[in-house]
Amino acid sequence: MHIDDKHADCCDENIVHDDLIHLVAEDMPEEEELYDLAELFKVFGDTTRIKILYTLFKSEMCVCDIAEVLGMSQSAISHQLRVLKQAKLVRNKRDGKQIIYSLDDAHISKIISMGLEHVKE
Repeated sequence: MHIDDKHADCCDENIVHDDLIHLVAEDMPEEEELYDLAELFKVFGDTTRIKILYTLFKSEMCVCDIAEVLGMSQSAISHQLRVLKQAKLVRNKRDGKQIIYSLDDAHISKIISMGLEHVKE
C-alpha cells in the first residue's frame, strides 16, 4: 500500500474525539509555563552548552578545568556558564579563590542521561 506523501500526516476522515480533547485541554499547562519550557529547551540547543553540562554531569569543576577539558577559553566558558546559570541549569559555590560549578539539581542529570540514552538508540 502506497501512502501519498502529501497526506501521510493527515487523517482520512475528520473525526473529533471530544473525550480526548477534554482530557488533554484540562491538563494543558498555562501559556507562560509552556513558554518557559520552550526557552529551557532553547538553552539545550547549543553544542558548547551541552558539552559544559555533560562535563558537569561527570564532575563538579571550576571554569579553568572546564575550559581545559573542552579546549576553549575561560571567557567563552564563563559566558556560557552565565547562560546556564540564568536558566537554572548550573549553580556555583566559592572554594577559596575558585568558583566551582555543578549541575543545579538531579533533574538536570536526568535530562542529560535520558537525552544521551535517546540519541544512542
